[in-house]
Amino acid sequence: MPSVEIITIGTEILLGEIVDTNAAYIARTLRSDGMDLFRKISVGDNAQRIAEVIRQSLSRCDVIITTGGLGPTVDDPTREAVALALGTVTEYHPELWEQIQERFRRYDRVPTENNKRQAYIPKGSVTIVNPVGTAPCFLVETEGKVIISLPGVPSEMEYLMEHTILPYLRQRYPDAGVLKIRTLHTAGVGESQIDELISDLETLSNPTVGLAAHSGQVDIRIVAKAKNDIEAEQMIQPVENTLRTRLNEWIYGADAISLEEVAMLALDMQGWRLVVVEAGVNGVLVNRLAQVADSNYLCGEVIPHSLDPDKLYQETRSYRSERGAEVSLGVTIIPNKDRIEIHQVLITPTREQKFTRSYGGPSKNAATWAANLCLNILRDMPSLSD
Repeated sequence: MPSVEIITIGTEILLGEIVDTNAAYIARTLRSDGMDLFRKISVGDNAQRIAEVIRQSLSRCDVIITTGGLGPTVDDPTREAVALALGTVTEYHPELWEQIQERFRRYDRVPTENNKRQAYIPKGSVTIVNPVGTAPCFLVETEGKVIISLPGVPSEMEYLMEHTILPYLRQRYPDAGVLKIRTLHTAGVGESQIDELISDLETLSNPTVGLAAHSGQVDIRIVAKAKNDIEAEQMIQPVENTLRTRLNEWIYGADAISLEEVAMLALDMQGWRLVVVEAGVNGVLVNRLAQVADSNYLCGEVIPHSLDPDKLYQETRSYRSERGAEVSLGVTIIPNKDRIEIHQVLITPTREQKFTRSYGGPSKNAATWAANLCLNILRDMPSLSD
């Protein structure tokens, strides 16, 4: 598989003024075509530093994709940086200047003289026509490797990746294979506990197994590199089966399935309708349920401040009776000096239960953690009906 590194260029990215969505998009796009992404790098608008990063990447990988720095201003140095990295110069392409002027004519505008800088690209480069923007792009093949320079504007970059770059890479690397990912989602168990149960699988080389912890849930990622999709699936399946056997009921779904969808499915299995009372949780739980709402989800009451546990219980009972629902779920977050307490109440036709959990993580994540705890309780609804 060809190895790839992505270099996103822009001081605004490096300083955190904007979020780098380009690298994430390119990474997702490449993996289905068997491209092996090694690194994602951000560098500011400095030609010497960009050139240094490009030279380092050339020593390690087969394909370099840069985004950004192709505009007309002085702080758009990608063209010069690529030329520096390759020990060459930029050269003027009159056909690029004509393309730039044509783009401006479409908008009844006249390009300024500095726009002419965009018609200079590294010597030996191949131009990439950009029909959705004014910045010409280019690629240059060198010693069996390739540098591809794309715009930083996400819509332009995405269009060119889909219509030009992927076809080019498929033709250049026809036997690249595929990279397939299966993500298993767990709830009700911590990352360290999962690691203890599956650490032997995390040492596999292909497919690989890795963990990603979130607030109140943990994802397990299986990644297979293979010649084709069928072979990749055959590699993933036995590992997935082993994980499901070891982690059993902690796994609630795979890939695009969400915890709220699984929670609503559990209610549907019982034919029960749900109302929610949340206090001091910022509407996180109610909003997530509303996104997958069906006839089983009646409504939610969002109270902006915390409630003491007894008051939460009373509100949860009262709301269930008022709305005529079979199930009522209440949750509140109560901050203490050294930790945060999460109190929950679940009332069903067969029982009433109260839960208390302590949370010691960042306070900004407490609402998400509490919501995931609640959704996991609803996921266990079939066992609660006994």
